[in-house]
Amino acid sequence: MSVSTTPAVGAVAVADGGVSAPLGFTTSALHCGIKASALDLMVLAVDGTATAAGIFTTNVVKAAPVLLCQEHLGQTGGRARAIVVNSGCANACTGDEGMRNARQMATLTAAGVGCAPEEVLVASTGVIGVGLKMAALTTGIAAATATLARGKGSEAARAIMTTDRFPKEGAVTVQTPSGPFTIGGMAKGAGMIEPKMATMLGFLTTDAAVAPDLLRRALVDTARQTFNAITIDGDTSTNDSLFAFASGQSGVTVTEAEYPLLVEGLVALSRELAMAIVSGGEGATKLIAVRTLGAPDEKTADTVSRTIANSLLVKTAVHGADPNWGRILAAAGRSGVSFDPYAVTVHVGGILLFEKGLPHDESAPLAAEYLRGATIEIDVDLGTRPGATATVWTCDLSAEYVRINGEYRT
Repeated sequence: MSVSTTPAVGAVAVADGGVSAPLGFTTSALHCGIKASALDLMVLAVDGTATAAGIFTTNVVKAAPVLLCQEHLGQTGGRARAIVVNSGCANACTGDEGMRNARQMATLTAAGVGCAPEEVLVASTGVIGVGLKMAALTTGIAAATATLARGKGSEAARAIMTTDRFPKEGAVTVQTPSGPFTIGGMAKGAGMIEPKMATMLGFLTTDAAVAPDLLRRALVDTARQTFNAITIDGDTSTNDSLFAFASGQSGVTVTEAEYPLLVEGLVALSRELAMAIVSGGEGATKLIAVRTLGAPDEKTADTVSRTIANSLLVKTAVHGADPNWGRILAAAGRSGVSFDPYAVTVHVGGILLFEKGLPHDESAPLAAEYLRGATIEIDVDLGTRPGATATVWTCDLSAEYVRINGEYRT
């Protein structure tokens, strides 16, 4: 009797190669001189034209690259040939010159890969209010576009970092009735993180063929469950951008029937990238999952979870292994959501600390021991049945976070 080794439809498996793992994508990364040292420029290109989608910061103050990407995606109807990314300078709050520089980055990259400037997207990350070193970028982009190749995904992931402690990348394969396709990705972010759209910078690639409208819908659905469900410090950047590109070179076409498989693969990879952002947050020592249960709807649950996750008092209590359920309950109470405090329960690591208006302080020593760990779960049940649930991931707040951000410009 023979046993089939063919993966089941819908199976998602870890793959190698990062953002350039899918067929049709090449990258190049180098140090061009924006930073004093270390990689600071990356180009991602596709053989032929890819469908493309982007979602961007909800901050009213938007960096020049964000405005340019929104313009270019509108002009092309969701098509792109390349994206160029620099780290070390956000090109935000730089006026007309900043917009001209973003356009020049697109033009230089377009010349290198052989396409129209509007087919190039641009992203920048770093210090706000500082002008780009265009002489360095001119030379760097020419060199980067001349050395594009597969297998350089790890270098690309390092080139987009600022205060990140480690690169964040990965890839998966997804099985469909028509065969497999691959999804690759990378992200950066360690501070100024409460995206409310995506992460500070994120890039997802696939070799499936996906129409622009369907790709954008998948990107929004993915971000809602992953990048939009994280926070480090409650700050939304001027540069937050999440991109998706689909080359179509696997031979698999995603229609409405395969849409759930696409989202499943995107979510599987994006959750790993999002968790890496939180666990690698500036000064972070603990990964915290805040889950609200028993809410009247998902939006309400998310509001309560997000308020608790952004509470400086909760984050510092977790850092100090203090099972201070009062801080958790107080944060929920100021979230703007109406609930009955006598119906609420609070658990930390499954340990009951508050129930029906009264504390369970006898459990505090056990909870304090649990909080010394590196992965923390906080559950707040509002008491509505059956109720909706939402989880937001965050990290603790340490003295190291204050040091990093107190010295960021100096």
